[in-house]
Amino acid sequence: MHLSEIPNIKHTESNNFFLIAGPCAIEGEEMALRIAEKVIGITNKLNIPYIFKGSFKKANRSRIDSFTGIGDEKALKILRKVSETFNVPTVTDIHETSDADKAAEYVDVLQIPAFLVRQTDLVVAAAKTGKVVNLKKGQFMSPTAMKHAVQKVKDAGSNKAWITDRGTMFGYQDMIVDFRGIPEMREFAPTILDVTHSLQQPNQTVGVTGGRPDMIETIARAGVVNNVDGLFIETHFDPANAKSDGANMLHLDKLEGLLTNLVAIRKTINSF
Repeated sequence: MHLSEIPNIKHTESNNFFLIAGPCAIEGEEMALRIAEKVIGITNKLNIPYIFKGSFKKANRSRIDSFTGIGDEKALKILRKVSETFNVPTVTDIHETSDADKAAEYVDVLQIPAFLVRQTDLVVAAAKTGKVVNLKKGQFMSPTAMKHAVQKVKDAGSNKAWITDRGTMFGYQDMIVDFRGIPEMREFAPTILDVTHSLQQPNQTVGVTGGRPDMIETIARAGVVNNVDGLFIETHFDPANAKSDGANMLHLDKLEGLLTNLVAIRKTINSF
């Protein structure tokens, strides 16, 4: 699966990584457009192909009173507004088979959450839409096991699969990234490193997931050195007050400096 098959994706001859970035959840139109505009200005400057990310709803929550969304259709229309306003592709995650066709009307990439990546009906439903299917590696799965999820997409008649590593459970309340898995998974499909979710600290006693945003550049650098095809970074202009996953998000003001360093690293790697 090549980026050229996604509508509106910016092309580059620099062999750069591509970027999936945006807020964890769509909280409103103004915030989505504000984040997209900022990220696009940076990625255009650095010649990074860019896909805007935002969840139209959040089904996997620790507590019943956690934020789940502003309404499915309202959020999906905002994703379409971002795409049309800035001429960029978009991605959102789906949780039920009925979500696949609904979300496919608005976005270019359908994402299967890590906890659901073994759900055959969901993966097949996403594949049958003809959209790119971004398969999040389960926190409980080995990198090699992801070949089966990719095969489900192929068996459903599509060759448009990506894999995203979002870390592996380490004990009860921490995540680690096994960088040996990147070359393994790249044998099956283009592979993305989800930097921010890899730094989550789940299962906190307060019922809100923690995180280590101070380690974002460390993990991202290691991914770029190990030739990931893309990076996934959730970002927000006010992470402390974001309605979802604020504890592990990157502050939007820090994105340009991070990406500038990562592009320099990739250029160095490419020179060998």
